[in-house]
Amino acid sequence: MRYLSRNRRRFLSETGDADPLTGLANLFDIGLVFIVGLLMTLFAVYRMQDLFDQRSEVTILKKGPEGELEIITKKGTRVKALRATRDRVEGRGERLGTAYRLENGTVVYVPE
Repeated sequence: MRYLSRNRRRFLSETGDADPLTGLANLFDIGLVFIVGLLMTLFAVYRMQDLFDQRSEVTILKKGPEGELEIITKKGTRVKALRATRDRVEGRGERLGTAYRLENGTVVYVPE
């Protein structure tokens, strides 16, 4: 029993002079590791690894709360965002293809 009390006093004297905010720095480091792990998990779950690949081409269609559509296109390292409006336009052009809505609600574009 005397051996345990002697080592305990020595341990307390060595750590008693330490800065009380040392534990806070460790919590900050743990928080950063948690955030990075969470971001990596989200990218893996939503299959968004292609956003970091320089050779990939990604197109994302985003619908806002009021129903406006935004098309986000990434080609290589260049990202471009286009907003779709309900305005009607007139002019000449050529037909590029046909879009079909399937029974499950997805829309398929078939080029000609």
